[in-house]
Amino acid sequence: MKRAGQTLESAKMALDTLCANKLRSGLTILGIVIGVSTVIAISSIVNGIDIRVSSFINSLGSNVFWVGRLPFIGVRPTAEMLARKYLTVDDGRALRALPHVITTDIEGDYIKAFQVGDVSARYNGKKVAGTILAGDLPEVMDVTDLALIQGRMFTDAENARAAHVCVLAHDTWEELFGDQPAVGKQIAVESGLYTVIGVLDKRKQPFGSGKNPRDNVIVFPFNTFHNLHPEVQDLTLIVKYDSPRNKDLVEEEIRELLRIRRKVRVDKPDDFEIMGPDSLSRLWNQLTQGLVIFMIAVSSVGLMVGGVGVMNIMLVSVTERTREIGVRKAIGAGKRNILAQFTTEAITLCSIGGILGILLGSIVTWIVYLLPIGLPATVSTTWVLIGLGASCVIGLLFGIYPAWKAANLDPIEALRYE
Repeated sequence: MKRAGQTLESAKMALDTLCANKLRSGLTILGIVIGVSTVIAISSIVNGIDIRVSSFINSLGSNVFWVGRLPFIGVRPTAEMLARKYLTVDDGRALRALPHVITTDIEGDYIKAFQVGDVSARYNGKKVAGTILAGDLPEVMDVTDLALIQGRMFTDAENARAAHVCVLAHDTWEELFGDQPAVGKQIAVESGLYTVIGVLDKRKQPFGSGKNPRDNVIVFPFNTFHNLHPEVQDLTLIVKYDSPRNKDLVEEEIRELLRIRRKVRVDKPDDFEIMGPDSLSRLWNQLTQGLVIFMIAVSSVGLMVGGVGVMNIMLVSVTERTREIGVRKAIGAGKRNILAQFTTEAITLCSIGGILGILLGSIVTWIVYLLPIGLPATVSTTWVLIGLGASCVIGLLFGIYPAWKAANLDPIEALRYE
């Protein structure tokens, strides 16, 4: 109890001293404020985006593999990759025979086939540009989390006869029809007319709240799409399997079957790529690791500058209060009391800087969240505690020497100091 009382007394004296020199104290903790606010702001943005990315990855479909001719992300295709054979419809159908595979979808690689602005859809005098054309099988609804807000998806029979039907993504429907029903209406795409049989709900996206390019899509039955653009040969196979525990087994079975079908020699690498949602997660984790390192580096500079400022101002304070220290020692204060007083003062100074930094970082997070780009940002309790703890540690480390110097002053010399 006695020690706790002494600590509270030291804290009170520290606050009185800080309040007596507001401007000097504020300038001293500026580095601490900047360092902690940087930690809070960057960690909040990373935390918010991490939540959004996880949600987006889950929306791509659970228990799913994408199989393509070229790498999906993170690698620039080499000449060898570009020379690979295309995947075929028969490859996709063959994968359905694997024991743990539920179904597969075969998708036209429309992203490489068309550039923004090349394709437009028209209805009743209205036009939407930059539309992406996609060819899928009816199984697309089984392998992804696409949801319909109007109508239905096309059937196997419609795909078999290459029916002139289509399903509109949300933004395409909104541009052409506003909020009016689209099912049963005919739209013009390139040189043909296609009957709208369904409208998709908005898709999730990892960053921001702007328009998602995947919401400006017209989805055709695969054979209809093939008739419309027979030159598109680069297909993506989407494989839905039964259980996460069979992930590695299914991936190996896909690899083995495709190597046999594509006649890849045993000593040669795969001439195709397999990607699962975990690949996106790994890529995002690599990016966030870089952001965390950057955050630590920037905040460390601010905290170190703040720490040096605290040490400097504490040394000045010891010099200014030399006579006070002498009086305290003369009336019975020991080295431990003086050490505790000045150490508490340094920690209090830095902790106030930490609290102000948390508030400033939270305000920045709030501003970022309200920006028109809609960048997600969520304050992390963990990083708030880390920021506050780091500021207190800085106060301890950089305040211990001035406190030690004050505690070791000779009381006689201190009383004579003018």
